Amino acid sequence: MSTWHEIGNIQDIPQRASRLVQTEEGDIAVFRTSNDDVFALADRCPHLGGPLSQGIVHDATVTCPLHQWKIDLKSGEAIAPDEGCAGHIPVKVESNIIYIEL
Repeated sequence: MSTWHEIGNIQDIPQRASRLVQTEEGDIAVFRTSNDDVFALADRCPHLGGPLSQGIVHDATVTCPLHQWKIDLKSGEAIAPDEGCAGHIPVKVESNIIYIEL
């Protein structure tokens, strides 16, 4: 059964950056875009497991710091021509508090 877990205030994550959240299910990268949209993915690039939390956020994508794969923050899918999925984690923001569903 999944439940929502509070991970902090949206202001804790700078715009166009991320925060690493360690959970029993594994590390999760939580991203905040320049438009204050918040997304969460498994902190593992589908290519070679690079830490997406250390990547560059632009628009609604993150670029893996190891080999520059671009990952769609909305779905977790690699952007063509690359293939794979980083594992999208449901996220919601209520009264500036971020929650992820595990």
